[in-house]
Amino acid sequence: MGYSIDSFTDSCYEGTTCLINKFGITDEQKLAELEGRITFAKASVLERNPLEGNFDFSHYKAIHRFLFEDIYDWAGDVRKVNISKKGTVFVPADEIETIAEVCFGRLSDENLFLNLCRTKYIEQITDFYCVTNTLHPFREGNGRTQRIFISQLVRHAGYNIDFYNVDIDELMIATIQAANGIMDNLIKIFDRLITD
Repeated sequence: MGYSIDSFTDSCYEGTTCLINKFGITDEQKLAELEGRITFAKASVLERNPLEGNFDFSHYKAIHRFLFEDIYDWAGDVRKVNISKKGTVFVPADEIETIAEVCFGRLSDENLFLNLCRTKYIEQITDFYCVTNTLHPFREGNGRTQRIFISQLVRHAGYNIDFYNVDIDELMIATIQAANGIMDNLIKIFDRLITD
């Protein structure tokens, strides 16, 4: 988890930073463990049977809803509070829908980056990953949702991507660098992860 939050305004149990959940768990570590097990199982289902959609923001939210609907009432809903993590400030809550419209509109306008040479494709999908990371539309579960959506998008273009073989710390550092305008390391990671 690890977001900078305000427990009084952010759907947490009083006096804690533990998100209100359908299990009534008030211990963050226990919730994280249960959440990890449930979302891993649901991600495995999506690996075999991807959710149909148009690769728009509704599709993105549907993936989040599927992953987290057993845990949180707000699964698939855009967050209503501002959040930051490890020095990265994400899109303000009241701007998410507008920014998402532009972000996913670009994806549609550019035909889901289909028919690009591999080098250009890697650049475009890396940039889209960076933009959706900055968007961070949900209160929790952004990375998992993003990786599943990107995996499905990459496969739609005829490539493969394997996030299971990435060093999560390396990816996080490269993502933070990309958020600050230095894309090189993130492009290298995507170049390594994406195969024909």
